[in-house]
Amino acid sequence: MDETFYERVYGYVTQVPAGRVVTYGQVALELGAPAAARAVGYALHNLPGTSGVPWWRVVNVRGGISHGNRGPAVDFQRQRLETEGVRFDLAGKIRLREYRWVGE
Repeated sequence: MDETFYERVYGYVTQVPAGRVVTYGQVALELGAPAAARAVGYALHNLPGTSGVPWWRVVNVRGGISHGNRGPAVDFQRQRLETEGVRFDLAGKIRLREYRWVGE
């Protein structure tokens, strides 16, 4: 049985190590669907709370937390990343050159 796109997203994001991030577009590109960045976001939004997939390690192309996740999820995502050693600048952005994970 073939994996669904969502399952492939979850598998890829699970590989991202603590203290590193990837972008939605990067995940889509790595999965062979370069125009599917938004679908990556939908996949992560639909994760069950107990999935164990580190969704907080996925940020937007500007190194920021997506504003679609307003409310407590934004604070939670930033807190988790900071706990893993990821630093934000004064504008609330992550230096992707420093923290982006490019796979193995």
